[in-house]
Amino acid sequence: MTPAPGSPKIRAKSPFLSPSTIPAAAVPPAIYVPSPLGDHSLTAFPFTQREIPVSSSLFLPGGAGTRLWPLSREDHPKFLLDVSLCGRSLLQSTWDRLLPLASAARITVVAGPAHTRSIRDQLPDVLSSNLFTEPGPKDSMAAIGLAAAILARRDPDAVIGSFAADHTIHGDDAFLSAVAEAVEAAREGYLVTIGIAPSHPATGFGYVRLGEKLNLPNAPNARLVGSFKEKPDARTAATYLATGAYRWNAGMFVTKAAFLMELLEEYKPELHAGLARIADNWDDEGLREEVLAEVWPTLEKIPIDNAVAEPAAAQGRVAVVAATFGWDDVGDFSSLSEMLPAEANQPKVLGDQRLVLTEQVAGGIVVPGSGRLVACLGVDDLVIVDMPDALMVTTRARSQEVKRLVKKCKEQGWRSVL
Repeated sequence: MTPAPGSPKIRAKSPFLSPSTIPAAAVPPAIYVPSPLGDHSLTAFPFTQREIPVSSSLFLPGGAGTRLWPLSREDHPKFLLDVSLCGRSLLQSTWDRLLPLASAARITVVAGPAHTRSIRDQLPDVLSSNLFTEPGPKDSMAAIGLAAAILARRDPDAVIGSFAADHTIHGDDAFLSAVAEAVEAAREGYLVTIGIAPSHPATGFGYVRLGEKLNLPNAPNARLVGSFKEKPDARTAATYLATGAYRWNAGMFVTKAAFLMELLEEYKPELHAGLARIADNWDDEGLREEVLAEVWPTLEKIPIDNAVAEPAAAQGRVAVVAATFGWDDVGDFSSLSEMLPAEANQPKVLGDQRLVLTEQVAGGIVVPGSGRLVACLGVDDLVIVDMPDALMVTTRARSQEVKRLVKKCKEQGWRSVL
């Protein structure tokens, strides 16, 4: 039986979670039973144990903290924040979501050294042997490949899943069902991605074109990937939606660890050789650090899509499971505001509502992180982030451009606030 998550939980008024001041929650054990919807669907919590045998690898982004600055920072990126004020950070919510797929003993975390301590604080149940520290950001292929290389040596038959720890998902039953189908397709020898049903013609995401059905009995929604599409312009995105044949590419992958390494050896042999050498020496801590210092800087910085997914899809080796759960990458303050409740014609507030005073204000989001009063009169759809050391004001329409301010801070010597 999978134990309840031991990481801290509270009903917080702040998006910041302080492990030293947060009591452990009394949560009933998380267990699983088959759903009446079918053998590969799962019911909601609580339920009897039913693990899907997959070693789940949480791929954590580099954590530059640029898109939600100054709320997020380089040393405290968004996956460490409770952005929905539910009492759990995005990282902890991802952990909770993956427990039905793999017990705590089989969940691995790939992260940079700057975040290792915070991850241990928020996830006390993660095993030290399952926390893989990459010396520096090398994009998703190196991070996922590192986990795959190590896990393939531990278990040559391991099926792994890669899930970003800074995204939100709504509809855990649908998520678990989609991953269960992806596992079935992975066992048939495919690299499998999960395609999200688009809710609007987004230009900030890549797309996956659905190909022919695979007709797998235990994965009825699995299809071949027709092709991967880069982030489109608005007109192209609208065209994609009109066809009904495209899904958002959320960067979730499920596959056999050994098969991923085979693809990597075929398409990126130098990257494969470097990761294989690191994995060969991983269990010896002294040799590990020596080899990492020598090899890691030489590895190619490339996303998994470009490295293996796109060329493998062209050869019919990549499948997609069309999923129905809600998903958001929380990529800017506009999308963050959509996650928060608010009264009609009022801005959303991420933090203590008592610190925000408004008159004739509609829309937008206010983050009162400094502890002082934020008063607004007659302004609509603003983004106001008030932190102790920095105040940032923009509009929701331009919230995707916040990283331009981060760049300007670097250029003008304001690294202390980054």
